[in-house]
Amino acid sequence: MNRFSKIIGAVLLAAGTLSAGSAFAAGASTGPDPELQDWTFAGIFGKYDPNQLQRGFQVFQESCSSCHSANLFTFRMLSGRGGPGYTEDQVKALAAEFTIEDPEAADGERNGIPADAWPNPWASPQDAKDANNGVVPPDFSVLAKARNVPQKFPNWIGNYFIVYQEGGADYIYNLLVGYHEEAPHGFELGEGQYYNDYFPGHAISMAPPLSDELIDYEGDAPETVEQYAKDVAAFMMWLAEPDMNARKELGFRVLLFLILFAGMMYLVKRRLWDAVDH
Repeated sequence: MNRFSKIIGAVLLAAGTLSAGSAFAAGASTGPDPELQDWTFAGIFGKYDPNQLQRGFQVFQESCSSCHSANLFTFRMLSGRGGPGYTEDQVKALAAEFTIEDPEAADGERNGIPADAWPNPWASPQDAKDANNGVVPPDFSVLAKARNVPQKFPNWIGNYFIVYQEGGADYIYNLLVGYHEEAPHGFELGEGQYYNDYFPGHAISMAPPLSDELIDYEGDAPETVEQYAKDVAAFMMWLAEPDMNARKELGFRVLLFLILFAGMMYLVKRRLWDAVDH
C-alpha cells in the first residue's frame, strides 16, 4: 500500500468515526430522515423575518408558554434590532398585562415592565413535574441551540462550507409535526406518553401541542400544524440567538476590512521594495 492510499484510508476512517459520533450525539434513531426547511436566516447573508417571528411569538404565547419557561427571554427583546419588530409602546403594553412577583412592591406584586423576564408558568420544578408526567418541560431560552438533526455522511461535511446553523430549528419543526395518533405495531408506550418520529426513543411525554386552526393568524399565513411549527421554530432560533443579524453584518464588515487591508499592505510592500535590488 503506497503513501497516498494510506492517507486516503485514514481520512475515510476518521470521517466515518466522526459521522457516527455526530449522529449518536444528535440522538439518531430508526425514524424517517428529518425534513430540512428553507429558513430565511440560513446562510451567511440570511436574516430573521420579523413577520414570521411575530407569528412564532404568538404560537409561543398562546400554545407553549403555559408549560415551557423562557428564563432568558425579557419583554424588551421584542423591540430589539433584528427581532420581531414590535414598538417600545407595544412591548410596554404587553408587559403590563402580566403580574410579576416583587418583594419590594407594596403587595409583593406589580405589573410587568419591559426589563422583566417572561414569567415562569411553574412556581417550582416539582410543580412542573407533577403536572407533566414527572418531566420538567425544557426551558425555551436556548433550546434551538441545544438541539440538532443527524445527517448522514458525507452531507454533514458540506455544513462547514454553507454555514449550516439552523439544525435546532429543523429539529424543533420535525418534532412538532412528527406525532402519530397511534404507535406502530409492537411499540409499547408508557402511561402519558406519545409516539413521535423524531424524538430520541420515539416515546415523548409532551402531548401534541399544535393542531390545525389552533392559532388565529392575522393575514394570509396558513393556519396549519406545519406553518405553526415552522413559525415557532424560527422564533425559538431567534430567542436562542437574538443578535444573529448583527453578528453576520459585523462578520461581513470584518472580512471586507481584512481584504482591503491585505490589498493596502501589498501595495505598501511593492512601494518599499521595488527600488531595492534583489
